[in-house]
Amino acid sequence: MNLANPHLKFASQAVAKPYFVFALILFVGQILFGLVMGLQYVVGDFLFPLIPFNVARMVHTNLLIVWLLFGFMGAAYYLIPEEADRELHSPKLALVLFWVFAVAGVLTILGYLLLPYAGLAALTGNDVLPTMGREFLEQPTITKAGIVVVALGFLYNIGMTLLKGRKTAISMVMMTGLIGLAVLFLFSFYNPENLARDKYYWWWVVHLWVEGVWELIMGSMLAFVLIKITGVDREVVEKWLYVIIGMALITGIIGTGHHYFWIGAPGVWLWLGSIFSALEPLPFFAMVLFAWNMTSRRRRQHPNRAASYWAIGTTVTAFLGAGVWGFIHTLAPVNYYTHGTQLTAAHGHLAFYGAYVMIVLTMISYAMPRLRGLGEAPPAAAQRKELWGFWLMTSSMVAITLLLTAAGMVQIWLQRLPADPAAMSFMNTMEQLAVFFWLRLAAGVVFLIGLLCYLLSFRQRGSVALQSATAGA
Repeated sequence: MNLANPHLKFASQAVAKPYFVFALILFVGQILFGLVMGLQYVVGDFLFPLIPFNVARMVHTNLLIVWLLFGFMGAAYYLIPEEADRELHSPKLALVLFWVFAVAGVLTILGYLLLPYAGLAALTGNDVLPTMGREFLEQPTITKAGIVVVALGFLYNIGMTLLKGRKTAISMVMMTGLIGLAVLFLFSFYNPENLARDKYYWWWVVHLWVEGVWELIMGSMLAFVLIKITGVDREVVEKWLYVIIGMALITGIIGTGHHYFWIGAPGVWLWLGSIFSALEPLPFFAMVLFAWNMTSRRRRQHPNRAASYWAIGTTVTAFLGAGVWGFIHTLAPVNYYTHGTQLTAAHGHLAFYGAYVMIVLTMISYAMPRLRGLGEAPPAAAQRKELWGFWLMTSSMVAITLLLTAAGMVQIWLQRLPADPAAMSFMNTMEQLAVFFWLRLAAGVVFLIGLLCYLLSFRQRGSVALQSATAGA
């Protein structure tokens, strides 16, 4: 037993806490910049020239990626020691890497906000190895190099922990996903002059992250939490996990082709991309069945109800966002009209929230009470606040998705379907969609309120922990 915190199996699991806390801080920043963008959609000069739309979007998307990476790393540092049944190889290395990654991330965001992007590129030596200027990969080359160093140190740390400890399906699936994440990021350094070739390999990072190796990380985290909160036999969970990751890899890798429809790639991708992308909802539907099956077989009623809600919720919402909304516009004959419309934004918002935001919040919800010394679950009052956060965030994200879907349908009708493409210009079309964007902004405010409820639930947990520590003293 860990004497410093008897609720943790191993003392080194405590290094997950700063990763989780910093991830939530960045999550708040991401939502704030999302609201700035939402307002700029309808009030175009809001905060201009202080924060132009392109800068707000860059910060919004980069914060999303970085805080999810912090969440994945924190989850690995908590999960791997328990699965390996031994202490983390080097807790000190984990903390050093945390500060390196955190400082690099903050400096990069400040660079976006305080410097012209071209000036940031010149300052960080982008002319030596040009990698900047691409969507989602806007980070300076020096930041990308720092991410590689952090990833290598991180993989070494958990890899040595697994090498010396017990190997389970959950830990090996997570390790496979994390290695894939690190290897595929190397393609962010490849920036050919030919635009079609650039986009061809750019998707090897972007798509094969979110529709490939990240799904392995998601599946392992979900399996870990479900074992803990249901008490179902590990053998049953592992069988489901293997089936899910098998389908995810087959459909996700070949399904990359749905991004090759209109960039000049061979026409065979119209068929491969359409067929295998149409199959991509299957692993997410299997996750729904998996979660409900484990819940129906449960051998115990875990006191952390909030963690159970997040675990079940992530499977349902991921299936809707990544599966159903992805399928809506993934077939080439349909994508011909929908490509680049608000339907893409609708799919992206619900898919990222359901598949990755919610699984990280699931892990935080399960692990934080133990990390804070509260036991298996926080007090009932804190759980009520957290469940308010769950319902407000989830319902508002569904509303955002429906509004963007409606906006996308109107956009297609006005801009893509007329016989004369000039019948309605892009800007005139956007003006017709203003009502959807105002409502989307209101839903975004509700999402922020839900996130604040989630964070305020930790405040009550902290006060209870302090009272317990005082009583113990």
